[in-house]
Amino acid sequence: MASSSSSGAGRVAGTLALRRGSAAAAAAAASLIPGLPDDVAAVILCLLTFPDQSRLRATSRAWRLLLSAASLLPLRRSLRLPRRHLLCLFPTDPSLTSPILLDPAAPTAWWPLPPLPCSPQLYGLANFAALAVGRHLYVLGGSRFDARSYPLGHPSPSTAAYRLDLAHSRHYWERLPDMQVPRGSFACAPAPSGSGVIVAGGGSRHPTFPSNGSRTDSTEWYDATARSWRAAASMPRDRAGCVGFVAHGAGDGGEDEFWVMGGYDGYTTLGGVVPNDVYCRNAVALGLWSGKWREIGDMWEEGERRRLGPVAALSAEDGRITEVFMLDGNGVFRYDFVSNRWLREATTRRRIPDTESCGFVSMNGELCTTPGQRNGEC
Repeated sequence: MASSSSSGAGRVAGTLALRRGSAAAAAAAASLIPGLPDDVAAVILCLLTFPDQSRLRATSRAWRLLLSAASLLPLRRSLRLPRRHLLCLFPTDPSLTSPILLDPAAPTAWWPLPPLPCSPQLYGLANFAALAVGRHLYVLGGSRFDARSYPLGHPSPSTAAYRLDLAHSRHYWERLPDMQVPRGSFACAPAPSGSGVIVAGGGSRHPTFPSNGSRTDSTEWYDATARSWRAAASMPRDRAGCVGFVAHGAGDGGEDEFWVMGGYDGYTTLGGVVPNDVYCRNAVALGLWSGKWREIGDMWEEGERRRLGPVAALSAEDGRITEVFMLDGNGVFRYDFVSNRWLREATTRRRIPDTESCGFVSMNGELCTTPGQRNGEC
């Protein structure tokens, strides 16, 4: 292992010297850390926690280059270090309060991110989607209130899309082109090969009166290279409040598919007065090669559970989904693709009520819950 570390770090250190150029000959002669060989210094810097790396990028040009994603990620792979996941906790309204990053390697070191850019007339962002694609954090859509609209008690779905690059020394939210359809409380997932984001369904949801709102069946794909959204085939029916993930080889002929599970597709009333959601027990899947949706049957029987709980997908080193888990009350269930059923895997110490928001995410091979929080893993 020592020879592997020295070899990998040596290649990166050599690359650093080449990329500095003749204009920085004096800097090239300096060591990353005085008194230590550059390959050893590179390994030390590579093992620092994310908050420390973010702060130390400004130390020197050489450190900024080494701690950039272009150098750091290949170095970690050459050293055969496991992927390091970060957890981002989002407040109820990220346009007013800063999201916070947590590195599990330093559980007491919190790294605040800037709040989302916000118009002074807009407030109360809720039901947005937060997800990570490589080194980028995306915040998409949501429902918010407009102080200029009437009546004030009705939220409007948003088309806004923001992205933050964690590899930059100064973090800021970049405004991306708007989605074609306004939506909140929708399914989304990173597109294969880190090429963008897929979104489907959604609508507008009131945070206090969730039964009042709209729904859509539209699907679209953000191409990060072209920096544009393009429409895909619509889902078989309207659906909101759903979750999504990309399953590798789950379709006919081993086709990759974008799965959309759970959510609600209609309303009913209790006693003719109280509005109540009609929750979906089934799922649908979009073939990423064929561009066609297929319907998957009910995943549980009537009376087994009220609705789909928070879902977390475990991925391999190449990003492919290997397992899908759901948190339901105090039970952790694994989805069996063959039988189309949720099988109980474990029991949590605390039961999470349906009325309480809860983050559920996979990190470093473990399933983590964050009661009362929204989260995004990167």
